[in-house]
Amino acid sequence: MSNAQPPSRATSREARWGTELLAGVAVAGVLLPEAVAYAAIAGVEPMHALLAALLGLCLYPLFGSSRFAVVAPTSSSAAVFASAVVVGGPAMGYALVGLTGALFVVAAALRAGFLGAFISRPVLRGFAWALGLTIMLKQLPYIAGLQVHGTQTGPLLWQLLSQATQWHRPSLLLGTAALALWLGLYHGLRRWLFLPTSLLVLGLGVALSAALGLGAQGVALVGNIAWQPLAWSLPNLGSEHWLHAIELAPALLLILFAESWGSVRSLALQSGDRVDANRELLALGAANLTCGLVQGLPVGAGFSAAAANYSAGGRSKWAGVIAALTLALLLWLARPWLALLPLPVLAAVVIGILSHNVWPSAVLKSLHLGGDAWLALAAAVGVFGLGVLPGMLLAVALSLLLALRRFAQPLVTELGLLPGTRDYLDRKLHPDAVTQAGTVIMRPEEPLFFANAEQVFLYVLRRVDRAQARVVVLSLEVCDDLDSTAVEALAEFAASLQLQGKELLLARVKDRPRAALVRMGLTDAAVGGVALFWSVDDAARAAVTTPAMKS
Repeated sequence: MSNAQPPSRATSREARWGTELLAGVAVAGVLLPEAVAYAAIAGVEPMHALLAALLGLCLYPLFGSSRFAVVAPTSSSAAVFASAVVVGGPAMGYALVGLTGALFVVAAALRAGFLGAFISRPVLRGFAWALGLTIMLKQLPYIAGLQVHGTQTGPLLWQLLSQATQWHRPSLLLGTAALALWLGLYHGLRRWLFLPTSLLVLGLGVALSAALGLGAQGVALVGNIAWQPLAWSLPNLGSEHWLHAIELAPALLLILFAESWGSVRSLALQSGDRVDANRELLALGAANLTCGLVQGLPVGAGFSAAAANYSAGGRSKWAGVIAALTLALLLWLARPWLALLPLPVLAAVVIGILSHNVWPSAVLKSLHLGGDAWLALAAAVGVFGLGVLPGMLLAVALSLLLALRRFAQPLVTELGLLPGTRDYLDRKLHPDAVTQAGTVIMRPEEPLFFANAEQVFLYVLRRVDRAQARVVVLSLEVCDDLDSTAVEALAEFAASLQLQGKELLLARVKDRPRAALVRMGLTDAAVGGVALFWSVDDAARAAVTTPAMKS
């Protein structure tokens, strides 16, 4: 018999806290280089990204619903911020962050967690691929040791190539070696390394800079990172820039929420957790609203940091708090060393971090699936041709138009009775389903609302004319509610049939649509109102005895 004793609660608690501590340190090791890199993408000092990371880490546990999410600056939000900076300077970027945070809070109050569905997955794949490649290409001037002022990918590459004779060789050698080292460590030795790959490469870059005096040799350095105290204030902007920021805020909200909800949801599925989309909206709103007030970058729950937290064993929100404390300690003690960081090494790390996103396999996979997959290519082309934010807006607009077009199309099925049953099925898919002489049974396959109601009823009228039917049974089983336009269109449809001596019967009418029809007076038997039935079979049986069939 074994004398081994089960671990005590105190021992288990200590082990759990030890795991959370290690996970928090690992997350901080990922966020520090990412924050510095994303600040370079956004075109601001690193402290703006580091401050945003601290706020996101501290505020998310108060409102968020995920154990693993890490809210900090992301590459996509930094790129959108940079687009706003081009228009109105950093102040407009911070205004955009604050307005986006306010929209998140409003969306949470309205329980609008469904917003993430308005960006389709092909759009996200195309956007992520094009954005990753765009950001990587914009790091090449830092590796070449040049100052290139182009904002679009094409002009930037042209300037870079036209100045090939002016490339700074020490910077080029340093950046190329750092990228090769990052790729070698990440793909070959990552599982045996205690420190994150990016932090290790940046640390070696700082050590080389201090030992060899790279700044004196013309290699650009990050420079002094001045501590910025929290100053709660609104950005000083004119009305024109505020209005432009208001126009951009919904797009940034959709991008941040779609990206964040995707990472939160995927990790929740892996662990069997339940997450609340509305709480995520509130958490992102609080974090971004605060970041906007203190001049921080926009923040979201990026997948890389959340996955690092999960892989390191973090199983509670305390890992994020520990990461915030670790990051604050690094900023307190390591800022002089961060100032020595060579920009070519930082650019190489950015390229390394994003390198796994540049293979177009995800986009090609979407295209292979067909359907709306062409949106992935549209998003990618839009980002390359128009810029990050205009390209994303174009792809989102196309996605919304596609959704509206799909809902607006009159998708209607004709039903028939399956012999030997009381079930009514699609006649095209079930040729043995039979119809009833003089009766047409139709079912809209999309909910009726203002954009499609008139088209659906017009389609049904044409089918009734071809069949020369005298009774129309319309099944509304997919309609949970009817707006005023749909109710009025239904009333006009019933009146049109009545003028032709035909009769309308409504089946599978749920409680809320039924209440709307009663309010409209469509069910008033005294004025020849429309009869309502709970099942298609009841309506089909009643159709035989209607005045239209007897005449």
